[in-house]
Formats: sequence, structure tokens, C-alpha cells
Amino acid sequence: MQSLLVQQSHDFPFEKIAAIDLGSNSFHMVVAQVAHGQLRIIGQYGEKVQLAAGLQDDGMLDDESQKRGLDCIAQFAQVIDDLPPGSVRVVGTNALRAAKNRYDFISKAMDVISHPVEIIAGREEARLIYVGVARTMDHGDQKRIVVDIGGGSTEFIIGQQLEPILTESLHMGCVSYRKRFFPDGVITKSNFQKAVTAARLELLSIQDDYLDEGWDISIGSSGTIKAVYNIAVENGWSKKGITPKVLKQLQKLLFDAGHADNIEILGLKPERKTTIAAGLAILTAVFECFGIKQMDFSVGALREGVLFDIMGRYADTDIRERTVNYMLNQYHIDMEQAKLVTHTSLSMLAQVRDDWQLDSVSNEDILRWASLLHECGLGISHSRYHKHGAYIISESDMPGFSQQEQQALASLVLRHRRKFTQSLDFRFTKSDQQDLDRLAILLRLAIMLHIDRKEGDMPIFSLKASDKSLHAEFLPGWLDGRPLTHANLQREADYLSASGYVFTFN
Repeated sequence: MQSLLVQQSHDFPFEKIAAIDLGSNSFHMVVAQVAHGQLRIIGQYGEKVQLAAGLQDDGMLDDESQKRGLDCIAQFAQVIDDLPPGSVRVVGTNALRAAKNRYDFISKAMDVISHPVEIIAGREEARLIYVGVARTMDHGDQKRIVVDIGGGSTEFIIGQQLEPILTESLHMGCVSYRKRFFPDGVITKSNFQKAVTAARLELLSIQDDYLDEGWDISIGSSGTIKAVYNIAVENGWSKKGITPKVLKQLQKLLFDAGHADNIEILGLKPERKTTIAAGLAILTAVFECFGIKQMDFSVGALREGVLFDIMGRYADTDIRERTVNYMLNQYHIDMEQAKLVTHTSLSMLAQVRDDWQLDSVSNEDILRWASLLHECGLGISHSRYHKHGAYIISESDMPGFSQQEQQALASLVLRHRRKFTQSLDFRFTKSDQQDLDRLAILLRLAIMLHIDRKEGDMPIFSLKASDKSLHAEFLPGWLDGRPLTHANLQREADYLSASGYVFTFN
């Protein structure tokens, strides 16, 4: 039997892959060719959408910002719509995390582009940024701090080689701070210092932990830091990247300009004028709080990290596998029972895969992970352990998982027992919800067939499925000696009928 704890390696099936970053300030896409395990960038595209600028006081994205975003996605779609499923990842960051109507925007986006749109948590964004930096800059064994100032959030990572050690995402970005401190474009020493102070207050929550961990070198990535780095280079201010002196020189030029419209600085792109003061205030606070004397710039960041993550999902480096294995140990899950349930659920999936159109690798992965983790809530309470397990999975930091993947896994754990109609407060697409319904049925049945928790007792059965019906045929006499299993299967037929599914067995 193959190991059920580790995803089996697949030959990498794509010649071309793409990553799209739906950021709070800009939308970006990078397209790469893959040959012999190496990436070669063949296209980079970007548009200053300023999605975060459209976040209203009530937390809703306004129509104008949504239209800007959808228009940009439509441009990207022209380039990558012919790429096969799985070869493109579209990730949304802080602005979409914050927007109350994010699912409405995602639904509209998926009418424009033929690839799923995912929202990633702040720490997952930080991890992917570090992957992008670490894969494009080799610093040997030196420990590094990586800072990425985005439109709505700023990510901080301390890592060594390819491994992040500390990851954090704080709610401060160049667009949100522009709205808060420079709303009319006026730049003064007073409002600039207010922005610096606000950023320093945000940094207090992580300052001690990061200083205690320490680092050897400082790296910055993405928009604001790239802009400051380019200004320093173009004006000949520094041969050592960004320094406190560079920040002071740039501050003086901004104060002299007095307004975003008046800024004329060599190396600064026109579209950066409105956000450079806000971004510089955050960067100044970072230098002050962490005592940074020099910061280099990395061309690799979130998008490059997503590209390498796509590749890792088809090898033995899928970070999601490590996350699941950590949780198996963390919550002291009965591994023998988890293996029995997992083996049976995957056997069921193999039999109904075509009839129920569950043929994607992601469906198999989600079912396998849910089978392994379905008892993670047992240490809290037996009577409601499915709800506790769903909460643990839903609210935990799970490196490698998007919010949709994490909530799909939580949904299966929640629904693996008792009422089939239980649901989380999370909106899935109609297609994804149908897949989850069918995966939940398979998981529930697999658990029932191992209710007696007997090692090595593998049921022999065949399944036939069509639309909303499922029939199980067991080896003659197998159910006769298992009255509890028989009763549970009959009860399951009643549960499923409430959702319009017909389950029969003999």
C-alpha cells in the first residue's frame, strides 16, 4: 500500500505556468516556462488598480474599484486562458481579505477568467513572499529579514535558506495609509510623522520577537521598497541599497514638494506619486523599530513564490503535506484509524470519480487530508468533536493552504457526522459546493465502515453513482455480522435524503 501520509509525486504536467497577484495597490501577472525543473520568465504584466482605495467605511468594495480590477483581469485572461487547470494560480491579498463583498467580486472575476480566484491569509502571503525571495536570492546560511510593503498590508519574515522562521502580516500599507494620512495629497512633516508613529505602534506587536530572533541581512521586495531603491540608485545616493540617509534625503524632497502632484524625483514612476509618502512613512518606521542600517532589494516576491509553489505541488515539497503532518502530531490523532478511513475513502473516490466528475487532483487531496484530520477535535470533546475539528482547521494558520482550500477542508470535517446539511459561514461556488457535497458523502461512508475501529478490517464493496444517487454493494454476508454498521448506513440514507441524495445499499 502506498503511504497515505504523503502526497505521491506526479510528473510535472505543465510547460507553462502563471501566477496572478490581485494586490491592494496593483494587480500583477508573471508567466514562466518550465524546463528540467527550472523556471524561465517569459512575460510580466501589471496594472495599478488601487483596489484598496475602493474600500468604503462599511467594508464594501465600490463599483468603480471592482470595475478597474475586472478590466485588468480581463487583460490577463487574454494571455493565460488557454492554459490548463492547475497551471495558473490567482491569489487575492489584503484588500480582498478585508472586503465584505469579496465573494461577489470573485464571482464576477471567475466569469472573466477561466481559473479559480483564491484568497490567501496574511501569514500565507508572507510565506509565499519569502519563497519568492529565497528562490531568487542566495544568501547561503545567513539569516535574513524580508519586508514587503503592499497596498493594504506589510509582511515581515525572518528565514534562513529556504525555510521561514517567523512570518507576520500587519494591517498597514501604502494605499490605506495614503487614505488615512495623505487623503488630499498634501505632504507635511506633521502628517508624515503621524503616519510613522502609527506604523511604529503597529510594529510593537512583533518588534520584541523579531529582535530576539535576529538576522544577518535585510531584504525588501515589491512596490514601495522597489521605488525607494530605484530612487536611491538613479540619484546616486547610495551604493549599499536603502539606508537611513536615503530615507532622510527622500523625505526632504517630499516635504519640499508639499503635494503629491508636485513631486518630481528621478527614478520615481508617475503612478507612484500618490502613495510614495505613505509607503516611505511605513518604511521609515520599519528602519527605526528594527534598527536597520542597510536594506537590499529582491526582484522576487509573492508572484515568484506562487510559481515555485505550483511546482512544489507536483513534487515531494508541497508545504501543505507538512502542515497536515504537523496537525496529525499536534492533535494526537489515532493514526491507524486515520489510515483505515483514508484508504477506504480514496477507494470510494476511485470508483465514482468519473460518474461524479471528481477527477481533479485537488479533490483527491482535500478528501485525503479530511480523512486524516477528521478526528482532530476529539481532544476537546467527543460529543461535538466534528464542530471543534472544523473550528480548529478553519481558524488555524495552515501554511500552503488558501482560504478556500482551508474552508473546504473544515467543511468536510464538520459534515463527516450527524446532519449532512451542516455548513460553515463561507461561500463556495456552485461547482465547488457540489464537489464538496459528494466528497462529504464518501468521507461519511468511509468513517461508518470503520466504526468498530478494527485494524486490518477492510470492507469489500463496489459503488455506482449517478447525479444525486449512490448505491453500495457489499460482499455477500459482510453486513450480516455488523448490525451497527447496517443501522448507521440506514440512518445515513435518511440524512442524505434531506439534501436530495438517494443512498441505497445491500
